[in-house]
Amino acid sequence: MALTKVMNVTKNTKRSDAIVKGPSRAAARAMLRASGMDDENFESPIIAVFNTWTNMGPCNMDLDKLAVPIRAGIRAAGGTPVDFNAIAVSDGITMGSEGMRASLMSREVICDSIELAVQGHSLDGVIILVGCDKTIPAAGMALARMNVPGVVVYGGSIMPGNHNGKDLSVQDVFEAVGANAAGIIDDEELKHIEKKACPGAGACGGQFTANSMAMAMTFLGLSPMGLNDIPAIHGDRNDAAFKAGELVVECVSEQRLPRDIITEQAMHNAAIALSATAASTNAILHLLAIATEAGIEFDINEFDKISRSTPVIGDLKPGGKYMAFNLYEAGGSGLIGKRLVADKRIIDSPTVTGRSLFEEIADCKETKGQDVVRQFNDPVKSRGGYGILYGDLAPEGCVVKLAGHGALFFEGTARVYESEEECFEVVQQGGIKKGDVVIIRGEGPAGGPGMREMLAVTAALVGQNLADHVALITDGRFSGASYGFVIGHVAPESAHGGPIAFIQDGDKITIDVEAQTINVDADLKARAVGWTPPAPRYPSGAYAKFAKLVQSASKGAVTSFPFDN
Repeated sequence: MALTKVMNVTKNTKRSDAIVKGPSRAAARAMLRASGMDDENFESPIIAVFNTWTNMGPCNMDLDKLAVPIRAGIRAAGGTPVDFNAIAVSDGITMGSEGMRASLMSREVICDSIELAVQGHSLDGVIILVGCDKTIPAAGMALARMNVPGVVVYGGSIMPGNHNGKDLSVQDVFEAVGANAAGIIDDEELKHIEKKACPGAGACGGQFTANSMAMAMTFLGLSPMGLNDIPAIHGDRNDAAFKAGELVVECVSEQRLPRDIITEQAMHNAAIALSATAASTNAILHLLAIATEAGIEFDINEFDKISRSTPVIGDLKPGGKYMAFNLYEAGGSGLIGKRLVADKRIIDSPTVTGRSLFEEIADCKETKGQDVVRQFNDPVKSRGGYGILYGDLAPEGCVVKLAGHGALFFEGTARVYESEEECFEVVQQGGIKKGDVVIIRGEGPAGGPGMREMLAVTAALVGQNLADHVALITDGRFSGASYGFVIGHVAPESAHGGPIAFIQDGDKITIDVEAQTINVDADLKARAVGWTPPAPRYPSGAYAKFAKLVQSASKGAVTSFPFDN
């Protein structure tokens, strides 16, 4: 795959000239005139407004409204907006179901759709509206892949729900399911929590995957500082969207290219900010995918190094007290940035605004008396929110989530399950006990296919007060709302003959986060003799195509064909 060469935009040359300029393009112009364009539009930059709107869930349901001020901003800056839309799959709604297999696949489909829309029409730039988990990394991946001027606009977080004076997120509903199964709460209380948890538009409210990746877009430089912090229903969002529309035209005019912004240092800055807020482990998978698309060498072990040296200063759910709305009121991502700059933990890098990251951060204000973001000399936790382990079980590595607990060592006995559903049924029946190491395999990128998130299982364990007393290991993923001693992204996965395929009930598993090891007291190589791959769950269609193309989780589970710069 070759780098996309973008022509410098002047009065006489721009990318979209390929479809609108010269006598040979008369037929194309005729069709564009039918859609409302005229000679003035043909002379202006043509900007894709790429939307991931859907009313299937709250995360993306207001993005159609947000596109209105964005289009107005593009026109005000002298550009011509054209609209495209992509699918979006709700993680929260599909969680624990067969449909969750489509979630990670949707990231690839959305990324490909952006590329095909923009490259297929030779458009001059793109502004991408995102909400639910996979739409955000897809936007970053597409910009890295195409190297066409662009801006990422996050639709914003949901406001907290409330029940009996307690703020709620969807995390609380999943945990209430486990509490209900254990008899801790009754059906009526579960229904009350269900009704109160999600009060309206916006993505899930903790430092779960959506808010983690929205923060990553800011520290990568692909979104203006502060834009992604604004809650979905906040009155400032439309004005910010208008300015983003103006900004994308400026990016085209000044030729601010994504590959000049998504540098190795920017990747480190994003990873450090995420570690400091105990972000979703999915962010590791997605940052690796963006790096892969950008042609940047960014090894998975960098996340362990960063986590060891970056304490958690954001007291955010799932392991902490506060939600995204509280962070916004405290000072937002810029406040995290101020702490990181003051402690000399990040290095300045370019952004889509034309100003440097440090210049953007300097403008941010801290709300007096806030306690959402602490100082580095008084952290929530002395170590960042994740670690990378290697060993008998994961020669290519796996990701341990450290949010919500301080444990760095666990030893226990394997309980093996071949799917999330099989394990969840046992959990709901009270079949998991203290000291168990729960193994869920066959849920990797290819084997699942789709690398489902295990939130239903982890939340049920939390609801039964077992989170600190069992470990869970999978070649699948975990939701940003998951917490406890959970380890995912095990690579190689079981479908490819990874060691996790050969664990048996009763095996002794030892997990040592400080030593970066995850080992099993068994001869897994002997058990592998004569092994044959399992038959694919899907013989044809999109799921089968994904399973055939997807790479290891240690490389971001991408399906494109990356290249070296």
